[in-house]
Amino acid sequence: MQGEGAWVGRRQIFVRCAGCNLACAYCDTRHEMPSEILTEDGRALANPVGPEALLTLVDAFLKRLPGAHHSLSLTGGEPLLHAGILREILPLLRGRLPVYLETNGTLPEALSQVLPHLDHVALDIKLSTVTGEPTRWEAHAEFLRLADPVGGCVKLVVAPELAEEELARAAALAAEKAPHLPLILQPRTGGAACTASRLLRWQALAARLHPDVRVIPQTHVALGLR
Repeated sequence: MQGEGAWVGRRQIFVRCAGCNLACAYCDTRHEMPSEILTEDGRALANPVGPEALLTLVDAFLKRLPGAHHSLSLTGGEPLLHAGILREILPLLRGRLPVYLETNGTLPEALSQVLPHLDHVALDIKLSTVTGEPTRWEAHAEFLRLADPVGGCVKLVVAPELAEEELARAAALAAEKAPHLPLILQPRTGGAACTASRLLRWQALAARLHPDVRVIPQTHVALGLR
């Protein structure tokens, strides 16, 4: 089940891609490629999973739970590190379900390779005061421009150490480059918590610059679906 962003609560089939080009301070995802993966029903499969095996898994989900899934989520790590492979397999996957890309929004050239095969894009703007990584403003700007016609949402992970001037710059950038995508402020899971008053202040600040600002935490963590 999708636990964050504008499609929270939608059931999806998740395809997790290994590796990431960033090392965000709050990330809890393993980026090394394991020798095996576990499917939702507990079966172990050799990794990496080839296209035929992936399609077989997806078809089994669709047969077992007809009508249950909103889309297929490409998540990671950073899926766009594998743009060449995705370009080949996405037309087949999209024939089964709409394709939903979850991405850190820093690889616009890779996005352009797979853009015709996407139905939704959920992208993060990674803010340096929260991630510990330099904010890639130029890459985010181009990524937003490309993603806007597809539809989806923009997420900002926020935490007590967030600099408000960085939040304001991100909200203005999202409004300029992708005005059709809602802006989601997502409180960081783990570590010091954001107070309600601070979240309301940040939402008000961003709303002066962006027409659709929402505060949505990671619900899958609360439901035990990690």
